[in-house]
Amino acid sequence: MLVTAQRLALETAHRGLRAYWALRRPHTRGALVALWHRGSLLLVGNTYRREVGLPGGFVRNGERPVDAAARELAEEVGVVLPPDALLHAYGGTHLFEGRVDTVDIFEHHLDAPPSLTLDRRELRWATLHPPREALRLPLVPHVIDYLKDR
Repeated sequence: MLVTAQRLALETAHRGLRAYWALRRPHTRGALVALWHRGSLLLVGNTYRREVGLPGGFVRNGERPVDAAARELAEEVGVVLPPDALLHAYGGTHLFEGRVDTVDIFEHHLDAPPSLTLDRRELRWATLHPPREALRLPLVPHVIDYLKDR
């Protein structure tokens, strides 16, 4: 019940942010993690957006993107990696959800499948997908660029 209420609050807040972003066109900064295992990529389905993405989120003021990526990975899927285990693989800017969104993607290759603990308020699901299969999904623009560049 509490998770359902938190999801509703998050979805409502995100709708409000999208309306604000559409009017103001702010510049935002994000950091994502491409977690790979045996050629498959961990993708996540958020509760508040239709598009599929990678674990990650906004970079806080004064925070390095790699630190934000490691923090968000732990918060969203329970995978704890030190920032120095994440290699920068992509940087780009897109107009997305009404904002100018600059995103860095860091990647890490796992020897074993990840043991995931999902933040059920933010994520509906998280699963591994081969890149060709992933590109058939409604991906966020930064992830499309990242996969096409690979």
